[in-house]
Order: sequence, then structure tokens, then C-alpha cells
Amino acid sequence: MTYFNLFSNIMVTKGASRILISDLQRNVSELYSLEFYDVIEELSQKSIENILENYNAESRKFIYEYIELLLEKEYGFISEGDWDRNFPSISNEYNEPNKISNIFIEINNLSVLGTIKQSVENLGVKHLVIYSHEKLSLSGFQEIELQFAGSVLNGIEIFSPYHDAVDENFIHYLNQTAKRIYGLVFYGCAKAPFKSRDIFRFHVQFSSEDLKISSCGKVNLKYFNTNSQKVSEALHHNSCLHKKIGIDVNGNIKNCPLMAESFGNINYESLENAMAKPGFRKYWNLTKDKVEACRDCEFRYICTDCRAFTESSHKNSEGLDISKPLKCGYDPYSGKWEAGSNHPLKQKH
Repeated sequence: MTYFNLFSNIMVTKGASRILISDLQRNVSELYSLEFYDVIEELSQKSIENILENYNAESRKFIYEYIELLLEKEYGFISEGDWDRNFPSISNEYNEPNKISNIFIEINNLSVLGTIKQSVENLGVKHLVIYSHEKLSLSGFQEIELQFAGSVLNGIEIFSPYHDAVDENFIHYLNQTAKRIYGLVFYGCAKAPFKSRDIFRFHVQFSSEDLKISSCGKVNLKYFNTNSQKVSEALHHNSCLHKKIGIDVNGNIKNCPLMAESFGNINYESLENAMAKPGFRKYWNLTKDKVEACRDCEFRYICTDCRAFTESSHKNSEGLDISKPLKCGYDPYSGKWEAGSNHPLKQKH
């Protein structure tokens, strides 16, 4: 007897109309038919010979083709006599020791960063994302670096309006002096001043779009992330809001800068006190498996879940909004992406 063994780094997610096979080691995902899911399920329970006994000659050809595809894609291997027990399943448990992993702050001036500096240390924040409405000079970027010198922060990503001083020398200097910046996005740039190369320690992006905070929440294939840690988090927690703090341009402390509910203001309240308030963590454990439509979507574990913009059509017994994200144009039941939407709210965002 021969048996097919699925590699432990391969995850199969069943949707309403298709399945997604994710290789968590190579960080890639591919779509397949629902019929393929049934074959994979059978292969996990029976020997190849026992499976073939239940099919006629014509159908066996398709089974062989599916097995060949599984082998070609390196999703698994065949063993003789029994399943190979040397490859136990990878644990999908998610453990993040930091009290807060991410802070997203919208700013008009750099002085506000000093008000959250101590809280960043106290909460063990790993990543800080800064969205600046004002153009940042070279000294501005250096000030951000100095503000968090010796910090627990792993990295800082900065969104800033583009201006003429941003050239290759500007970026080269930052590359030599910045230690915590891992990403720079210059928006409102009609034409990139130079061709970005892989010679910098951080990634640099020039966007012609006048990026707005309200642009957040869009569901698109290019934003999907087949990353084992992100997938594990999505299996157990909300893929956007878990252990995250958002601060809007007025200093209001929220789950996300775009959400309506505020838990205080950084000018009068520490982040520690804000997150201790009732309701601050209410969306942290709302997974895609509990959200309308998303629960039937094959992309649910590699997609993020926006609660700031939803269709506002469903609430659960706890009063949480479990509606489909407003900016998602994918229909898991037809397997099609819509070009636009007639939903009245979508026209506003």
C-alpha cells in the first residue's frame, strides 16, 4: 500500500466555491477547485489503492492527475506501507508576549511622538507606523530616530508626503544613519526621483497616489500575506486589530484611527490606561471565521479584517459588528471579484 503525506507547512483552506493551498514555508498561496479538496481529504484517510478502488477507470485518471499535481507543487510525498510519522503537524498556536505589538499614529507634527514614548517602552511595542500629513525633512526623519533611540521598538514605518528634497542622496544618508526605520512611503509623487534598488537597508516606495488614511481597509489580492505568523494570528485573533492601538490626528486613542469609538486622548491619558478601559479589546478575538461572508472565503486566513468600514448589516450576541468588510469586492460564493459596487456606503470611501 502507498500513502500520500501532506507536508506540515501546507495549509488547505476551504471556501464556498474554491480552496486555497498555502505554502507557509515559501509564503505563497494558490487556488484550486473544490473537487481537489475532496481528493486531499480522502488521501489523508485512506491509502491510494483503497481510494482508487472506489472509482471507475475514467475517474482514476483524474485522481492520478491530482496526485501528480500535489507532488509537482511539492505539497507532499508518497510513502510505502503507511503514513510517514516523522513529519508531525505544525502547531498553529499564536503567542505574542508583548502587551501591544503595533501602534499606528497619524500626526501633524513630530512633538506628539514624545507623549507616547514611555508607553511604547512600557507596553513593549514592536512596530510603530507613522502617517505624517506634513512633509518630513531629513532632520525630521533623524528626529524620529533619536526619539526612539535605545527603544524596545523593532522597527518604524513612515508615510510622508513627497517633496523635491527627497532624492537618492537623501535616502542614502538615511540608510547610513537610521537604525529602526524599516519602511518609507512617499505619497503624492508624480514621478519617482530615482529607481529604487535593493541596496538600502529598508524598503522605499514612491506612490503617485495622494494616500489618505481613509484609503485603509481595501481588500485586494496584492495585500494578501501568506506568512506563517500572520496566518497563525488570523486563526485565533482579529487579523487587523489584535494587540494594536490607533491614534488619530487629534490624539484620540482608538483600536484604529478610522474607528469612531475613542478611549481617551494622548494629551490627557496614557495608552496603558486607555487599553485598560472596558471595550478596548472587544474586537481582538473576532476572527474571520465569525464574520459574515468571510467565514466562507478561502482567503480568510491571509486577508486582514477591517472593522472601521463594514456593511453594518450584522451584529453578534455580544453586540460586535460581524458584517463583511465594506471595501471587499470578492464574492466567495461565485469566486468572482466585482469591478465596482452599488452599495451606497462604498461610494463614500
